[in-house]
Amino acid sequence: MIILYTTQSNKFINITNSNSIQSMEIDKIYVNITNRCPCSCSFCIRNNKTMDKENSLWLGQEPTIEQIISEFEKVNIANCNEIIFCGFGEPLERIDAVVQTSEYLKNIYPKIKIRINTNGLGNLIHNRDITPMLKGLIDTISISLNASSKETYLKLTNSKFGLESFDAMLEFAQKCKNYIPNVILTVVDVIDEEEIHKCKEICERISIPLRIRQYY
Repeated sequence: MIILYTTQSNKFINITNSNSIQSMEIDKIYVNITNRCPCSCSFCIRNNKTMDKENSLWLGQEPTIEQIISEFEKVNIANCNEIIFCGFGEPLERIDAVVQTSEYLKNIYPKIKIRINTNGLGNLIHNRDITPMLKGLIDTISISLNASSKETYLKLTNSKFGLESFDAMLEFAQKCKNYIPNVILTVVDVIDEEEIHKCKEICERISIPLRIRQYY
């Protein structure tokens, strides 16, 4: 079960496996805590790539908070620049695990930077506003914008929440600005230039920067 990992040559490397990380300088550590996700995006690697068992982020069971912290205790993260909650599932499905793990990390390494990569549907998942819980813990949140309209968004993401997902995601992003220093919206470069331009216009309107992610 891969809980903490880094990437090399588009492969996931389990950093608590000492044989995998010899001579590697780890700049970013990713935290994989769930398979659950309310979306089934057409471009998601879960749907489009077959992975070897030893290189898969698919969890046989969700790690407990104690197991996550135990994994961190096995590695020296003092020189790591960023911890990122990002795995096969949506990390905010487990908001309590994100918060408690972040509290543990900030207590030991107060200057460590923590990021969440999310689909931005956390408030719909929990049927409440969870953004205040992230205050003082999360330095950056990267939210998948994916499209410029609710119809195209639903077609790409197949969100179980339906058409309301798009507006809820944008509202979530704007609420995050109250508690998180760096809020970013992203799109994957599989969409065309016209759609990217429309996404830029949305980001300019709500004063949140847009990052274009490369699809692997």
